[in-house]
Amino acid sequence: MLDRVENLPALPRRERESHKGTYGRVLLVAGSRGLTGAAILSGLGALRGGAGLVSLAVPEPAYALVAGAEPSYMVRPFPAGPDGQFAHESLEPVVAWAGGMSAVAVGPGCGTGAGVSNLVRRLYAELPVPLVVDADGLNCLAQGGLEPRGGTAGPRVLTPHPTEFARLLGKSTAEVQAARLELAAEFARRHQLVVLLKGAGSVITDGRRVAVNPTGNPGLATGGTGDVLTGIVTALLAQGWPAFEAAQLGAWLHGRAADLAVRELSEPALIASDLPRWLGRAWLELKPAE
Repeated sequence: MLDRVENLPALPRRERESHKGTYGRVLLVAGSRGLTGAAILSGLGALRGGAGLVSLAVPEPAYALVAGAEPSYMVRPFPAGPDGQFAHESLEPVVAWAGGMSAVAVGPGCGTGAGVSNLVRRLYAELPVPLVVDADGLNCLAQGGLEPRGGTAGPRVLTPHPTEFARLLGKSTAEVQAARLELAAEFARRHQLVVLLKGAGSVITDGRRVAVNPTGNPGLATGGTGDVLTGIVTALLAQGWPAFEAAQLGAWLHGRAADLAVRELSEPALIASDLPRWLGRAWLELKPAE
């Protein structure tokens, strides 16, 4: 079934007696030396996406910059290798921390070193809670192909741009762009997950349903905007949204924030850190359930 993302389910109301624990605990496994911005942007996306608590796991060299960028999330450093990426010693403590979360994302700014690759593959195969895989996380999965997940693994959402998806498929970017809906749906069906294939008219599919996002503009073609999207989708998963619906709503909010922002900033001047500032206005256009 092909649908448009205007057909979103009504938002649940926030109860007066709720608290931060009501809206989920997000963990973002992100960043490395020189790539701290991706971690920061994904954290801001998760905060503005409505998560109750947002934490970031980062390699030790990235800690000071990520922790100093925003006081509303929590940051914990883990051992790093000489490349400034997660070291092998990070694997067990990060996996243990992730298991207590409501939803997790891995990949933004992580790099693709051996320590990162082992961490990504372990989280993908075993983590019992919903997991979003983006950016370098996708490249790590592409290095050895997607292996079957364990029976207790939670829902998975992959958020590739066309070139990242081409690596997962072993195809060219041109081949992906020529058959976006069909390839995304077949991949999602085969691996039993949700694909959010980014680009003009982002495709969201679980292999059975296929939706195309109508929001967004060319201003999003700038570094870091995908990291914000990762945070938004992870926050929605943490609040209990099913994977397909979380990807739908996340894509809509992300694109709508960009559409609102360019009215004042223009498409050429839009940068990724602008998006969290307009997410609140995008949320206001959605009606909660009666």
